[in-house]
Amino acid sequence: MKPFAIIETGGKQYRASEGETVKIEKIPALRKGAEVLFDKVLLTDDGAQTTLGAPYIAGAKVKGEITEEGRNRKVEVVKYKAKSRYFKLRGHRQPFMKVKITGGF
Repeated sequence: MKPFAIIETGGKQYRASEGETVKIEKIPALRKGAEVLFDKVLLTDDGAQTTLGAPYIAGAKVKGEITEEGRNRKVEVVKYKAKSRYFKLRGHRQPFMKVKITGGF
């Protein structure tokens, strides 16, 4: 079993393992090719020992590199009322980043 960590970013939690790619919420200050350091580590597991944070593990960091920026598929929100000629259609595309985990458990 590969070592992994549970990290928190953008109000969500992600399972990160070295060499894997994680799709996270966009971090506005960073661009493609930049290094990113996640310091909010909730849990680490190396196969033999599991460490839990309360809420975070002190001194634990996970490093990654941004490989892609983009926007998800459009989510359409429809508001409709029958027999009253009321119809609203709104769309939203959430920005994301793909981060390749390079280590630092």
